[in-house]
Amino acid sequence: MADSALSIRTITDSDLPDYQRVMAWAFLSDSMGEDSKWLKVLEKDRAHAVFDGDELIGTAAVLTREITVPGGRQAPAGAVTVVSVKPGHRRRGVASLMMKTQLHGMHESGEPIAMLWASEGGIYRRYGYGEYATSIAMLKMPTRMAFHPGVHVSDARIRQVSREEALPVMREIHERVRVTRVGWLSRVEHTWDVQLADREIDRGGLSSYRYCLHPEGYVVFRVKADSGSSELHVRELVCETEQAYADLYRFLLDMDLVGEISFYTAWDDPILHMVDNPRMVRREAGDALWMRIVDIDRALPLRRYSSDVDSVLEVEDSLCPWNSGRWRFTAKGGEATVTRTEDPVDVSLDIASLGSAFLGGARLSVLKRAHRVIEHTPGHVDALSMAFLGAREPHCPEVF
Repeated sequence: MADSALSIRTITDSDLPDYQRVMAWAFLSDSMGEDSKWLKVLEKDRAHAVFDGDELIGTAAVLTREITVPGGRQAPAGAVTVVSVKPGHRRRGVASLMMKTQLHGMHESGEPIAMLWASEGGIYRRYGYGEYATSIAMLKMPTRMAFHPGVHVSDARIRQVSREEALPVMREIHERVRVTRVGWLSRVEHTWDVQLADREIDRGGLSSYRYCLHPEGYVVFRVKADSGSSELHVRELVCETEQAYADLYRFLLDMDLVGEISFYTAWDDPILHMVDNPRMVRREAGDALWMRIVDIDRALPLRRYSSDVDSVLEVEDSLCPWNSGRWRFTAKGGEATVTRTEDPVDVSLDIASLGSAFLGGARLSVLKRAHRVIEHTPGHVDALSMAFLGAREPHCPEVF
């Protein structure tokens, strides 16, 4: 319950200095300043601030994006970002007020799903966001590893180019690839400035970005220099073909003066199965996107499904009451319909569990074992789990 003394509204230009100061306090960072990279993508008409009287104490914003969902379809989604509450004002319902305002706004504007990266793992499930909608893997591997004999590396030329030459090519390749990869997002013009920000403050002690173009892909990386053996930190590796993927990985593994490569990549990155000694690749998992279903009847039909199923779901959603109740979910030939019903319930779950499963990232059968999903009719959870799965693990390569 929000404190009755609090108010919320969209921000104006005059609010920006305080808006940034609250974010800096909350995230324990230096003030972002007028040249903040985030200001380039901030949509002020979708950025909210909470006030205690005249004091700005909370920030949250939504970015307008598309996300690729199973079946290669593009779904409108609200990308929730810069959520912060000023220290000393927590536990007063500030975050709840911002979350509710955002979700109701997306409902009214017709965005059926929301998504975010969680700064803390114990916060966002209470607002209906489902964890592990996509996973991410931190890979660390030594260089000079050989591929197994079945991996072919072509003689395609990989060119090291300037940022100015690389960006137009990268934009075109990324746009072609992202519509085929579940969990990848559309990028507006300034998204590239944010994702590949390269000021000294953005480098964390590493080098500036290096850009390398393959005829069917690209890789961007930084280097942590060491007199004995440097580390290569991959930022993006985007490929239109499996051949480009093998070529670019071979290019990185053969880099002179480098001893180790690190890369935040998809959990099912096939490099583990390409090298001749997979134990040399260290892999650590983490959660990435958290998904939130804003409108069940509009969100679930957006994607395709892997198998047929017909189940009555009873959904609990305290922030978006229009989702609560019983829904008949029917998938046939890949397409889904969702309608209100009074028929007996087959499966009960909360809205966050549905968000976790939406892209195929979390199995409803696992959430059942975690006491998050209740099966009333035997076999329905397994059937739903299979229907929601895709051919590849969903992956989101960018933080927003």
